Amino acid sequence: MTSSESETQARLLAQALPFMQKYENKTIVVKYGGHAMGDSTLGKAFAEDIALLKQSGINPIVVHGGGPQIGAMLTKMGIESKFEGGLRVTDAKTVEIVEMVLAGSINKEIVALINQTGEWAIGLCGKDGNMVFAEKAKKTVIDPDSNIERVLDLGFVGEVTEVDRTLLDLLAKSEMIPVIAPVAPGRDGATYNINADTFAGAIAGALHASRLLFLTDVPGVLDKNKELIKELTVSQARALIKDGTISGGMIPKVETCIDAIKAGVQGVVILNGKTPHSVLLEIFTEGAGTLIVP
Repeated sequence: MTSSESETQARLLAQALPFMQKYENKTIVVKYGGHAMGDSTLGKAFAEDIALLKQSGINPIVVHGGGPQIGAMLTKMGIESKFEGGLRVTDAKTVEIVEMVLAGSINKEIVALINQTGEWAIGLCGKDGNMVFAEKAKKTVIDPDSNIERVLDLGFVGEVTEVDRTLLDLLAKSEMIPVIAPVAPGRDGATYNINADTFAGAIAGALHASRLLFLTDVPGVLDKNKELIKELTVSQARALIKDGTISGGMIPKVETCIDAIKAGVQGVVILNGKTPHSVLLEIFTEGAGTLIVP
């Protein structure tokens, strides 16, 4: 290593030190999914980021999705994917595949990537330690022809009703990094598939996490000139939804951020998961995405 390279590394470490101190012993929940999950190079970089957070005295928790992988497995098994109001209808046969893919293959793949860094990750879902309970989701849509509100029956699609943090608190005191699949039981004995964003928000809220990071396919919230907005309050975010600056698929993402803040998260960040080491850039620099705060 040349002297200039050594000086660059020293300068980077000096710049990161205040951020390391800021988040020491704090909980950071990271929702991992989208394009980053399907790219082996980005997956390795993500695992290294999570390991470095742990080594820096931070308590990282990973919640992951897996929509494309579920769709691919259903096709492979000859099960047709049905959608209502843009949401996947999950019947009894489908929820078995969902649990197999989310709590099985995807979960263990992420655990293995983190373990390869030398850290200890453990794969979980909402069923483990009665961590999360859910109930059947209640979704309604307005029929465009009759303008009448209609209740959707999405089968075993769930909404989080309870989070018990006992197991996560125990793991926080250990060297373990929890990697959690968004599958949970209901009090009715059924198994429910839960949207990974809302599941991550519920976990982060119950733990009063310092940060909840949503790794997406975009840099964050953009203004009308398509420039990144670095920080928004909840009221500013609502105003941007109202005036149309925040539109399309970003609306439910921002609304999930607002719900997480109402549940007790100190700040929620939307950032680009396609950028290598985006988690480190967000936590150990001035920020890489859009931070939403109370």
